[in-house]
Amino acid sequence: MLIKNLVVGNLATNCYIVTDESTMKCAVIDPGSDSNEILGYIEENGLHPEAILITHGHFDHVTAVPAVREETGAPVYINEKDAYTGGRFDHARFQADENTRYYADGDKVQVGGLTFEVIETPGHSRGSVTLKCENVLFTGDTLFRDSVGRTDLEGGDMRELLRSILRLYDLEGDYEVYPGHMEASSLERERRFNYYMTYADREFRGQ
Repeated sequence: MLIKNLVVGNLATNCYIVTDESTMKCAVIDPGSDSNEILGYIEENGLHPEAILITHGHFDHVTAVPAVREETGAPVYINEKDAYTGGRFDHARFQADENTRYYADGDKVQVGGLTFEVIETPGHSRGSVTLKCENVLFTGDTLFRDSVGRTDLEGGDMRELLRSILRLYDLEGDYEVYPGHMEASSLERERRFNYYMTYADREFRGQ
């Protein structure tokens, strides 16, 4: 598995292009902006996008979705709670259409030899998900290095977010953590040093 991180847009969103090197099929996670840069990397490396995977519907994670979808033909996946089908712009949810595919907790998306498993992790938004692939977690704006996502936007809920990161805490073993902003980490590091994770452990389990 090859992971390319492109930092895109004014809010420095991490867009990940995850490739199965045996087939050169890839998934594009959170194309938030700068579609030319994303598409340029795909073309230059001879990749074949099989899916566009959205961790949540905020504009800085989805702005380049239409261009990437049109150019590649790859289907778009998002949790339905973060999809919007009305006519007006909604910065907090993705503008879905009849071709949008919805995934929920436990669903799996196959990209070449890679399997992305959906873990619903609401709190930053109602429909936030973490995508688990092999030993990697793509956490969107749920879990950051030493922090968590904000909860003061529409659909945010701090207690729900704490329960979500506690669910990640309880995953067996260690994982690389690739968040929606800032630098990567590991789950074991966050278990030890992330205040919000240790607080959630004490708050809900009294430890």
